[in-house]
Amino acid sequence: MASGGGGQTAARTPRGGATLIIRAELQQSTSSDLWEAVNILRPRWLQTQRNASFAAPQAFARVVVNGTPRGALYELRRISASAIESMRFVSASDATTKYGTGYPGGAIEVTMRDRR
Repeated sequence: MASGGGGQTAARTPRGGATLIIRAELQQSTSSDLWEAVNILRPRWLQTQRNASFAAPQAFARVVVNGTPRGALYELRRISASAIESMRFVSASDATTKYGTGYPGGAIEVTMRDRR
């Protein structure tokens, strides 16, 4: 793609999308852990999510690693960004359908790289 000035070609890092972070993005990041990477690449994932009911408190996403629920967002600090294949944000309704109750803020699904 040509940039606006001087006709130079700009290299673009592949991007997964609003609900997906792919390994190529993580490799371009200087982040050491997933919390830092998400905070830079998709900061909205770390914010409270609005619940359907005004009476219910706002909730944060929960972390799921390779299909296993791991808990609160602080779990992202325990995982090296270099060990990740991809990450996906799942809405509260989809997370509840997939994992059961306890996901009013949605889920961040982390898929680890295969280390064979």
